[in-house]
Amino acid sequence: MKPGNSVSIMLSALVLLALSAPVHASQMDSRIESSARQSHVFKTYLQGDDIKIHSGNGAVTLTGVVSEDFHKALAQETVAGLPGVKSVDNKLEVKGASPTPNSDAWLRDKVKVALLFHRRVSAVATEVFVSAGMVTLRGDAAYQAQKDLATEYAKDVEGIKGVNNEMTVSGAPKPARRTVGEKIDDASISAQVNMMLLNHRSTSVLNTTVKTTRGVVTVGGKASNASEKELVGKLVADINGVKGVKNQMTTR
Repeated sequence: MKPGNSVSIMLSALVLLALSAPVHASQMDSRIESSARQSHVFKTYLQGDDIKIHSGNGAVTLTGVVSEDFHKALAQETVAGLPGVKSVDNKLEVKGASPTPNSDAWLRDKVKVALLFHRRVSAVATEVFVSAGMVTLRGDAAYQAQKDLATEYAKDVEGIKGVNNEMTVSGAPKPARRTVGEKIDDASISAQVNMMLLNHRSTSVLNTTVKTTRGVVTVGGKASNASEKELVGKLVADINGVKGVKNQMTTR
């Protein structure tokens, strides 16, 4: 092959590569936007919110209005965990006035979030009331252990002074929100885990890393002691969609 022909072939290849790069980027951005909309978090917890998702070369911008403060953070956590996402610019606005930090309304929302992502408690069947930092839980529990767990999770929210659990134990198992075989995407699982760890008093100050692969959550970071590490594993295992936990946290 003549040198001139080699140069021509190389130039042609470079031109084709340059032309195909925007196409690949566009496909990736479309995939990111679609994956976010089809994620468990967006279809379950954020379905009533007006969220617009735009991705440009992996840089995602979220705009629109959400109904709850924690929805804004949950949307960002979910999108940030999607393949190909390089950054998230969260411009979401919260509808109405946000509760004052540490107020009863603010604590009530924190307790609701604490119950929301766990599979062994029913946030839907639990009513939450907060007065002067004291929580009252009402509603139905399928069994005593579920009622006790609701108390444990509510009590572990930062700022809560005590819990009065008035839930009725029906003895009849409630239908599971999702069946065992139903798949929850990895980004949604990681988002739920991160939100849960930030919300619990016992784990909110921990420096943790979370990665989910096919439903198996790997947790890294540092725990103060073995009990703290064990607690993280227990809490993560109870999150919707988690199939297994690899607890790689180190103790100080």
